[in-house]
Amino acid sequence: MNSIIDTVVIVVFSAFVLGIGMMFARTGTNLKSFFAGGEAVPWPIGGLSLFMSFFSAGTFVAWGSIAYQYGFVSITIQWTMAVGAMVTAFFLAPKWKKTGNLTAAEFIKQRLGITAQKTYVNIFLAVSIFSKGVVLYPVAKLVCASLGFPLMPTTVVLGFLMISYTAVGGLWAVMVTDILQFVVLLAAVLIVLPLTNEAAGGWSSFVQNAPENFFNVFNGEFNAWFIVAFSIYHIFFIGGNWTFVQRYTSVDTPVSAKKVALLFGALYIISPVIWMLPPMMFKVIDPSIMDAENAYLYVCKMVLPPGLMGLMLTGMYFSTSATANTTLNVASAVFTNDIYKSLINPAATDKQLMRVARLSSWAFGIGMILIALIIPAIGGMVEVVLSIASITAGPLLAPPIWALFSKKLSGKVTLQITISTLLLNLFLKLIFPMIAGFSFNRAEQMIMGIGIPFLLLLINELLIKKPSSDYLSYLETKTAQNNESEPTQEEVKEVKVQNRFGLRVIAGSLAFTALLVFILSFITTAGKALTAGVAVFILLAAIIPLRASKKIKIND
Repeated sequence: MNSIIDTVVIVVFSAFVLGIGMMFARTGTNLKSFFAGGEAVPWPIGGLSLFMSFFSAGTFVAWGSIAYQYGFVSITIQWTMAVGAMVTAFFLAPKWKKTGNLTAAEFIKQRLGITAQKTYVNIFLAVSIFSKGVVLYPVAKLVCASLGFPLMPTTVVLGFLMISYTAVGGLWAVMVTDILQFVVLLAAVLIVLPLTNEAAGGWSSFVQNAPENFFNVFNGEFNAWFIVAFSIYHIFFIGGNWTFVQRYTSVDTPVSAKKVALLFGALYIISPVIWMLPPMMFKVIDPSIMDAENAYLYVCKMVLPPGLMGLMLTGMYFSTSATANTTLNVASAVFTNDIYKSLINPAATDKQLMRVARLSSWAFGIGMILIALIIPAIGGMVEVVLSIASITAGPLLAPPIWALFSKKLSGKVTLQITISTLLLNLFLKLIFPMIAGFSFNRAEQMIMGIGIPFLLLLINELLIKKPSSDYLSYLETKTAQNNESEPTQEEVKEVKVQNRFGLRVIAGSLAFTALLVFILSFITTAGKALTAGVAVFILLAAIIPLRASKKIKIND
């Protein structure tokens, strides 16, 4: 593989994305515009951004590994995400928007009290930085393995690039680059799939030569109980994770929030099939590889010529930066809005808050890089991802979601349930196996991790007979907020200007991406027509945001 061409492709796309982020440096002048897009982000952009925020190179490493080893069950696992999104769309996303809060932490403070908020903020920031540091590692590993760069400096460079446009441009910078990243990734995978199918001898040859049980809906340790538990987990995760809540609160209405989640769910019905077929087909091509986590990389290196391999690596990196950037933006929002503004400097000016917002983005980003650097000493990607899910999802996400609907849940009970079940999950995962001599399987870990907090919340709901004092205080707070003045005409105009600018940048970015992909169609030694066709598709897609921007009337 000619790594020089691939390196040029990666550098050009990366510089382009960084430049896009810098274009939004002056559009976010206050917290609402910087962290919530003025609460007027178009729902299709919010939905695509949510999709990319959920996605990372870990998808190719973790689920690609399962696809190579077990087959179709890797698609079944990802369909649980569509289940979670659909439930969120009809029951949770509109509810979050109706709270009127900028962040989930702000809702927790108003509904459950400042003590609960402080505890949740500290845990959320720690878990977020760790979990997103985990997803930075595999993409650095992929780039290093493909282009021969050393791992540590590659991780640092990729991490700093990721932080730069988030710290400067805020939510709109994240979402615009999310859209571009989605298109680049889609283009890369649409090229990989037919080339892999050809290498496998065609669809019929793939089906005939696949291992026994390879097309089973459930397989290996990923049985029906695991899928049910993972579906429930994703209801809590997609419906309650603070990163995703921001996508529901940044649109204009509860109906738009519902559409954001519906679009995410629809994409997660289709996309896993497209993503997982290449490593599944690679099982037929080469069934002997031992390092299953690199199966996706191996198949890409086998079928992609120079230039297109760089495009695929760029897509993998961008997908990782999308999920990490969203977490950076939300972590910074939580720190700025819910710690600095609420607890440290309530009288802070917009200029001071924006300075803190950008500095905190850098601080949390550096934390992610440090975590990514120590991942090799922790264990495999699949184990880390699923362990974080089983330990933290129920204790951290279930109580705030319950509080959206319950009048009886108090801040004190919330903390008791969260801390006790979090400690219990850590004990069952880390200490119990050493004492008892055996460990629970993945399905059992997931069921207990989510089921026990849910059961305790249900018991509290049945035992308590009247609304909690925290809920009554929350009602008073919301009544006072509803009586506050509407946004000024100047603020409304600023939001419209920002949204129109964002849509135009998206259109221009897609057109530029189409040009670069079209140039690759001349350079590549295979799949020329396919690559050119993808370029035309991207160019046509650029028309959609361009037309949408023309519909925004600034002075109406």
